[in-house]
Amino acid sequence: QKSCGKGLFSLTCSHLNLVEKEYFGLEFRSQAGNQVWLEPLKPITKQVKNPKEVLFKFMVKFFPVDPGHLREELTRYLFTLQIKKDLALGRLPCSDKSAALLVSLLLQSELGDFHEETDQQHLVMHRYLPNQEYLDNKILHYHRRHGGKTPAESDVQLLDVARKLEMYGIRPHPASDGEGTQINLAVTHMGVLVLRGNTKINTFNWSKIRKLSFKRKHFLIKLHPNISALCKDTLEFTMASRDACKAFWKTCVEYHAFFRLSEEPKSKPKALLCSKGSSFRYSGRTQRQLLEHGRKAKMKSLPFERKHYASRYDERQCRSSPDLLTDVSKQV
Repeated sequence: QKSCGKGLFSLTCSHLNLVEKEYFGLEFRSQAGNQVWLEPLKPITKQVKNPKEVLFKFMVKFFPVDPGHLREELTRYLFTLQIKKDLALGRLPCSDKSAALLVSLLLQSELGDFHEETDQQHLVMHRYLPNQEYLDNKILHYHRRHGGKTPAESDVQLLDVARKLEMYGIRPHPASDGEGTQINLAVTHMGVLVLRGNTKINTFNWSKIRKLSFKRKHFLIKLHPNISALCKDTLEFTMASRDACKAFWKTCVEYHAFFRLSEEPKSKPKALLCSKGSSFRYSGRTQRQLLEHGRKAKMKSLPFERKHYASRYDERQCRSSPDLLTDVSKQV
């Protein structure tokens, strides 16, 4: 009961034998109804009011621009499961061609080489896409081409296809601009995005941003003077509530630290009498530290147990216990 969020997250990663854990996080629905990340440095009891009623979701938190930077096969597999879930829930909009190609790679990883009757039966039983019934033939067409690919090779190709999609790694947050127009805000490795629907209408790179802040339910982006000469010094967006605004601000703080800083930011000493502003900061290794550690360590990848459907191929028989990595399609 006295543990900070870091304790629960570390236990989760230990259970999975996960080395590159900083790419992931535990998400849950707050009492205010917002999806938020479990904060590592804050006691769990201060974040979760009714622990028995809360479901924590282990999810990808930081999407690197190039998944080729992921060194461990397990990390790539977990990213693949995240893409699979996002496709099934309609959170990764893409063309029919891209969607069919992604599902065909999932089939290659889960079932092995193409077998028409088995593929058709499997697609009837499992839903990978909201509009899957219209794409079955395209999925089968692409699956024929993947003969001989191992599950690990299928994961690598799937992530390479996914990273080129317009909405890869983007989690939209509803807001409105100064004129009251409904838009979405999102944060990525390169900065803060403004979207109308699924279309990017503005990008504020980290190099352009002087400060990010929030005041009640207003999210503020302050630009550097040389940038603001072309537009307003401070851009203001309105979100549904203060809690939603603060949650998005925290995500921005963490994204900036993970992708832009060379090392984990140090904690600031607390003021004796009073303090102004939030003391929230990112906790964990940055992407640069992860990459440097990977280069220096040169360790062999840890073996892991891949969750599969019953496979027709002896060399791909799964050694996993059913509860190690839950199959996403069954949850959906």
